Amino acid sequence: MTHVAIIGGGPGGYEAALIARRLGAEVTIVDRDGLGGSTVLTDCVPSKTLIATSDLLTEVGSSAELGVELPTSVSADLAAVNQRVLDLAAAQSSDIGERMAAAGVTVLSGTGKVVAANTVVATTATGDATLVADGILIATGAHPRVVDSAQPDGERILTWEQIYNLSELPTHMIVVGSGVTGAEFASAYNGLGAKVTLVSSRSRVLPGEDPDAANLIEDVFTRRGMTVMDNSRMESVVRDGDEVIVTLTDGRTVRGSHCLLALGSIPNTAGLGLADVGVGTDAGGFIEVDKVSRTAVPGIYAAGDCTGVFMLASVAAQQGRIAMAHLLGDAVHPLDLTKVSSNIFTSPEIATVGVSQRQIDEQGLLVDTAMLPLATNPRAKMLGVHDGFVKLFSRQGVGTLIGGVVVGPKASELIHTVAVAVSASLTADHVANAFTVYPSLSGSVGEVARRLHRQL
Repeated sequence: MTHVAIIGGGPGGYEAALIARRLGAEVTIVDRDGLGGSTVLTDCVPSKTLIATSDLLTEVGSSAELGVELPTSVSADLAAVNQRVLDLAAAQSSDIGERMAAAGVTVLSGTGKVVAANTVVATTATGDATLVADGILIATGAHPRVVDSAQPDGERILTWEQIYNLSELPTHMIVVGSGVTGAEFASAYNGLGAKVTLVSSRSRVLPGEDPDAANLIEDVFTRRGMTVMDNSRMESVVRDGDEVIVTLTDGRTVRGSHCLLALGSIPNTAGLGLADVGVGTDAGGFIEVDKVSRTAVPGIYAAGDCTGVFMLASVAAQQGRIAMAHLLGDAVHPLDLTKVSSNIFTSPEIATVGVSQRQIDEQGLLVDTAMLPLATNPRAKMLGVHDGFVKLFSRQGVGTLIGGVVVGPKASELIHTVAVAVSASLTADHVANAFTVYPSLSGSVGEVARRLHRQL
């Protein structure tokens, strides 16, 4: 029987384990932090649970428009919210453990190190175990980046892994970093009722995202009372009693009760023995892999955030599945990043799939674009939704949908129709001719597709 050793129990690891077992392999996972990894325990699941409470408060705050009378003040008990966050994360991790046990996967709690192209040494509480394997998958994830001038203390200066220790709502949360993580937490704490200042080193929030979507979100943030400091780079963060002081490179300072550092991620690749066995990493420490998750060493694969390919749980899981299919001789579909769908859980959400506006501009692609504000949608009017849009990109001449952006409530659900179309290389007419419910937010997807129709 083929033996697969997996280092890391996050989505890249546990999804790979399930596939490997279905294909008949013996599987051992060496996991350090708990099954589910940071996705389940400290990142995706906890943050989206917190955001769910924030979104509810945001909806309640606009209920008067729908004719609903509520008490003058509605608030969240942050201690209870964060306890729910941690309980759900633990429950999800436990569920994954039960799935591993049911599938016959051996899980060792400890750290792993690759000592040869076919050998992993697992260091556990009871000693070292040598795992000789026909294939090795490294799926060790990443951790928050910090800098010497802004050291988290877990109380007032925090990373996104420490934010759930708070028992009281910050009076003034300063979020440093306006990428996806920073924007999501800034939106969440704004919705929970905290004063929020978002420090962005770039000219707008979410600089890597669709410009129409990023501009809309920044406008929403400011309308809801958030202070957004564009073109402002953090120099240092220090604690001053029960306050924090964020100093910018231009000498300005911002005082608040708490500071959340959202400065990016560092791959968990140190101490794995990669260089000794010939596994290559880039300047940032990310493992270099090809589209079927292979490293430079035959039999050693890598998946997830430790590769830096596309730091999403869904991509990590897909990389792990692809690795096992390739290793174990199943049909292989190489990773295609032009068909990945993703979502930013701000309020409103931003969902994207396929080719972006930036790629269209940089590559000079011949593309037809159609865009429609959600405010024109009848269902949106009934729900009191004013902010958002649907935008689709189709290839000129043939009409094939190659990308799209949805901004609005539950955009993460609405994008699926577009994702199916992009994945299957459907045309705008295919989407336009599919029936949509009236009234529905998804009706806007069909309407935008109709606007891309070209008469033959």
